[in-house]
Amino acid sequence: MRRILIALVAVSAAVATMGLAAPTGAVAAKSAPRWVKHVTRYPGGISGTPRSYLDPKVTQLQGRYRQAVLAAQGAGNKNVQMNDDSYPPLPQNETSVAYDTDEPLIAVAASNDYVSGGVAIMRTADGGKSWRTTRVVPQFRGTGDYCTGGDPSVAYSLRDDAFYVAQLCFFRALPYSEVQLYKSIDSGKTWTPGRQSALAASNYDYNTGQVDPSIFNDKEYITVDNYPTDLHYGRIYVTYTKFHIEDSGFSDYCPIQLSYTDDIPTFNPRLAVFQHVAVVPDNPGGDGKGPSADQFSVPVVEKGGALDIAYLSEACNTALDYRLLFQKSANGGVSFLPNPVQVNKKGQWKDNPSKSDLLTGGKKFRAPNTVSLAWSPKTGTLGFMYTNYIDQANSGGNIGVSLSHDGGLTWSDTKNVSTAGNAPAQNDQWFPWIASDPDGNFFAIWLDCREDPNNHRINTFQAQSADDGATWPNVKISTKDWDPDMGFFTSGAFIGDYSGLAASSAAVYPVWTDGRNSAIGQTGIGETDIFTNVELR
Repeated sequence: MRRILIALVAVSAAVATMGLAAPTGAVAAKSAPRWVKHVTRYPGGISGTPRSYLDPKVTQLQGRYRQAVLAAQGAGNKNVQMNDDSYPPLPQNETSVAYDTDEPLIAVAASNDYVSGGVAIMRTADGGKSWRTTRVVPQFRGTGDYCTGGDPSVAYSLRDDAFYVAQLCFFRALPYSEVQLYKSIDSGKTWTPGRQSALAASNYDYNTGQVDPSIFNDKEYITVDNYPTDLHYGRIYVTYTKFHIEDSGFSDYCPIQLSYTDDIPTFNPRLAVFQHVAVVPDNPGGDGKGPSADQFSVPVVEKGGALDIAYLSEACNTALDYRLLFQKSANGGVSFLPNPVQVNKKGQWKDNPSKSDLLTGGKKFRAPNTVSLAWSPKTGTLGFMYTNYIDQANSGGNIGVSLSHDGGLTWSDTKNVSTAGNAPAQNDQWFPWIASDPDGNFFAIWLDCREDPNNHRINTFQAQSADDGATWPNVKISTKDWDPDMGFFTSGAFIGDYSGLAASSAAVYPVWTDGRNSAIGQTGIGETDIFTNVELR
């Protein structure tokens, strides 16, 4: 089986490198896809995962891929490396995690995996003490060719007793762009074959054989309605950003979109039928900064069936964010509020002024302001979490949260989460994620430089709020810091775009990108792994 997996992924890397012929009737690759031009010419917009795959060293090293078994973790160390090591030791980054709501010691996490070109799936059946890794490589069924994936998100369905993973499918030299879903009914051990993935979004029309090269689908996230009394119990929701890109590479609009379905057949998920809704209407001919310039959406379902979506008003071609926004659907995603709700209040929040999302302290990687959202089943409170740079000159980037007690229609003043005593923690904090357990406790994690006087080396911190978001005591959960310059691309130019967190009554699963075991000398482009510090309760 191991030899088969190695051969399969080797084929994937070879196909991605070669860029095989397009389907009959589709647009041929006469020049670089528009998304590639966009990445080349604009510092913001399309997310870091597609950008990182344009580095030729990744393609070279994928051809040398073989899987290696992770060495046993040191006794007494609560930090656990979740992914197995690969050879060459290329990075894993960008994390998402979900747990089985009936058996919360079973959990599944996913990350970008630059050796296979898809995602690494990590699963545990013992509350995070040990993890096993599987890799899922996407396939474009228009030709049968393996595509490049990543940007993973994970959700569990109580109705289906199944885990779902969403990831991208795109090519370096061809214009096809999809959001695909994979299903596991054995706690993450096996998954949908790439050729049978469910299709939440695509710029390719399978009926006509035509592709729209102006569309690039990016940064998807998934959630499921897990409340048995809800009208749409079991409905699967996927949000994503639809970039519209001109031939020059300039994106004139990039609105948030929604796809949803009530059934993904286990025997062949590709038969799933999705409904598509514009959360933010298209705005053709815009300047890339207007009402249809939005990115990084996170959907959450409340008990009662309301679908909530947190997202950023962000320029399509730079990394400048203008507002923190919220949308809501009371009818299962069919329609939304006439206008989005602005979460941030005047004078209380500011984005990083860097158009490339670079931080201070000589840090060279992009750190976009990725938001997250959680709903408390005990109090009904919504927590919207983000990075706040309003005090950047004094305390760096801080983790902030806004709370809503009326379903997202109004929001509280911003509250600082990353603290040291009663003051904001010094230096930069970024990549926050928030979750709520069934008892109504909020949890948050983020990456943090407070312990390095030079504001450079990274630790991971966690906070818990047992009082409905009023206070957030901080604790460091990483046992070793790391140098981002030893991350991806040697220069540390990419360490992912987001972290992951899930909280049950039995275990809290913080999941983050960590470069403590980086080995630049073996590949020339560095390495990061996925770590956790599971708290059994």
